[in-house]
Amino acid sequence: MMVPPLPFPILQTVPLPVPAEPVVVGAILLYFVLILGIGAVATREIRDAGDFFLAGKSIGLVALSLSAVAATLSGFTFIGGPGLLYAVGLGALFIILPAGITNAVGAWVLAKRLRVLADVRPVLTLPDAIGARYRSPGAQGLAGLSVLLAVVGYMATNVLAMGVVLEAVLGVGLGWGIWIGAGVTLAYAVGGGIRAAIWTDVLQGTIMALASILVFVFVLGVGGEVGEGRGLASISQAILAHDPAFLEPWGHLGPLAAISFLFVFSMGVLGQPHVLHKFYMLRRPRDFRWYPLVSALALCLTVLLFFGVGMAVKGLVVTGAVPELSHPDQATPVFLLNQTPLLLAALVFAGVVAAIMSTLNSFMNVGAAALVHDIPRALGAGGGDLLARGRLATLAITVVAALVAQHSGTLVAFLGIFGWGLFASTLVPALAVGMNWTGATRAGAIASIGTGLVGTVALEVGAFFGLLGLPAGVTVSGLTLVASFLVFFGVSWLTRNQAADDLDPDMRVIIEG
Repeated sequence: MMVPPLPFPILQTVPLPVPAEPVVVGAILLYFVLILGIGAVATREIRDAGDFFLAGKSIGLVALSLSAVAATLSGFTFIGGPGLLYAVGLGALFIILPAGITNAVGAWVLAKRLRVLADVRPVLTLPDAIGARYRSPGAQGLAGLSVLLAVVGYMATNVLAMGVVLEAVLGVGLGWGIWIGAGVTLAYAVGGGIRAAIWTDVLQGTIMALASILVFVFVLGVGGEVGEGRGLASISQAILAHDPAFLEPWGHLGPLAAISFLFVFSMGVLGQPHVLHKFYMLRRPRDFRWYPLVSALALCLTVLLFFGVGMAVKGLVVTGAVPELSHPDQATPVFLLNQTPLLLAALVFAGVVAAIMSTLNSFMNVGAAALVHDIPRALGAGGGDLLARGRLATLAITVVAALVAQHSGTLVAFLGIFGWGLFASTLVPALAVGMNWTGATRAGAIASIGTGLVGTVALEVGAFFGLLGLPAGVTVSGLTLVASFLVFFGVSWLTRNQAADDLDPDMRVIIEG
């Protein structure tokens, strides 16, 4: 069986079979022009740090929903996701299945509370919310440190992924691809901040949805190459005849790995700052009641490509219509180049770049805020021009991520996995539970964040260097998330007499409301 790629936003370290076609190059360049124009307009709207980090709390529901979906899915939907499904079968869907549920849960447990908090407190970041909830600059600083470390790792994976795609479509080397992608993203992010990110996310989310629909139409047209008839029925019959385990509920993953993915991705989404941070920005808090529906619709459209291409390429390969892939991440490029018009392929590759830039821009803003706001506040420092420092921090962490991305391979893959696990284990209990439970205490939050930080670093580094091993199907991110929950509830219970002192009256109203 082919070894599956890691289930995190595309971590390709192998070349993609994409020719530097003029149509594809033109689509990418046109997209660059559009987002640079959006960035220029957004920059003129930035007056202070509130505009740079929170878009002036003026974003509409549709724009917010598209932005959240675009930032969540990244390029994984276009490249890594179809490749994972091709490699391991239907078990890969356990990564994406929770998304519709977690959108609703996120809106229910956090969205309105965070937006109301932004009206009653001068918050800019998610660690700000933790500091306000527990009356603790220390908890805020520890959360900010975790966010900064995770952001650099996650940004490195996305910069590398964009470099791989640009190397293929523009015909440049990987190094140039990395710096071109990072440079274009910086050009609109460092000036326009999160406002530019939201506006470009609307364009990016639209491209992602349109590309997914059109590609799925061609998936349904796959016919004679794989068997009698056309569409998913024909593809499924061909796969069933050659690899029946592929279509079982767990696919080739096995039940423990599939359930582990389900747990980590359903709970972990509640700690992803590049998405939750956007909840501060909705113009009218009452519109959050429509957020689960709008975001779920956008998500359903974008995952059509994830599922359809993985299934179609598997059917084409098992019947001999297409040679076996040298790497699963080649599933989407192979399908596009063999089954769709070149113009559609160009749109999809523009969508890949759009999706990666969407996530990268959000990470830039979150990481810069942690560096210049959260950590200094915990140390009793700060002050000065926060807007200027935020722009400089955006530049600095992007350059660091690009330098790390040039050391492609297992190091960058490790950093991507590390980033996801760190977000989940340090933020989910203290934030998602703490904003809904008056019994949570400052000691419980600090202990939980510390457990997630130390546990994720120790276990991931140990696994990376082969110093420890976990049972098959058990992930470090799942293990540290469980440990963080247990510590959070255990320490909060032991210090329950302090719960009332750790909660200001306005925070109690937000939590109980």
